[in-house]
Amino acid sequence: MKVMDNGCQPKDHTALQAAEKFFFRNIHPLISIGTASDRYKGWLGQIYTEELYKEQITCRTKKVGKSCFREQVLPVDSVREYFHHFSTLEIDFTFYAPLLENGSPTACHETLRQYSIHLGPEDRVFIKAPQMFFAQKLRRGNSYVPNENYLASEKYIRQFHEPATALLGSNLKGIIFEQEYQRQSERMPPEELASRLDVFFGAIPPGNGRHVELRTESYCCKAVREVFEKHGAGQILSHWTWLPSLKAQFVKAASRFITSGGQAVIRLMTPAGVRYEDAYARAFPFDRIVEDRTRPAMVEQTAKLMCEAVEKNVRLNVIINNRAAGNAPLLAQMIIGEFARQKDHARR
Repeated sequence: MKVMDNGCQPKDHTALQAAEKFFFRNIHPLISIGTASDRYKGWLGQIYTEELYKEQITCRTKKVGKSCFREQVLPVDSVREYFHHFSTLEIDFTFYAPLLENGSPTACHETLRQYSIHLGPEDRVFIKAPQMFFAQKLRRGNSYVPNENYLASEKYIRQFHEPATALLGSNLKGIIFEQEYQRQSERMPPEELASRLDVFFGAIPPGNGRHVELRTESYCCKAVREVFEKHGAGQILSHWTWLPSLKAQFVKAASRFITSGGQAVIRLMTPAGVRYEDAYARAFPFDRIVEDRTRPAMVEQTAKLMCEAVEKNVRLNVIINNRAAGNAPLLAQMIIGEFARQKDHARR
């Protein structure tokens, strides 16, 4: 398949002009823009060249809540064109299954192997750790049951960490650990969580960037942050359903980025107060912006944090999910526009 080379971003354009053409690679040396997953048909004409893939689009059925959606996706090798536009990618299908089971590769392993074949030397990948190692409870049917593999460090290393690092090598820039929301009646005290995370991160291999998304606000506290800093793990700032605003999360962390390997991560997942199922249904098929009252604040605060990162000399990765506003590339354009506006205002 013939695609443009990595020099495709116009050299004579400003970052804002490039973003208007959906090129986000050279926004700023300290800022990386990427998306949570890729290969969406809704991005044809934005990120992907339609003529290249019109005969290769496949369909799959995805159940979300009580509804089923027929997703149309591009082949894995489209990731080459993706990286002409973005400088980083979050691979999230590994959240749902390990890479090895009983010593044998899983379907996730095979898909990740295909991705690895098409990555260039400068392509930066974040990968989500399987929920089976970081979720306190797992969904089984219509209920949630305790997870016997929660923080099982040896299984995590054997079934995910070692095969992931072997497949991705130097392209792997970070591992994202997503801790699910805990209801008040079920959550453990923050100090207990901190103690258990201390054991887990002390037992797994260092390096490769460990970034944790805490979806329970009471866990975003000093005791847990001290464990992250002890083990070189970062705390993700996340725009997600039940979390406070990005600004409030940053202030709660003493207005500083909790980094891993010198890198910080922002994830834009869902509009405030909107559940996953509803956000997905509103965004599908991910080809346009969906109006939401919380979006302007999300855009403004993300851009503000980008300015903060530049000022503090922190490498910041902004990862955008389609569910956050309907279409990740269009939301990226809005954020870059606001980032440019704020930088210009600061210079005056």
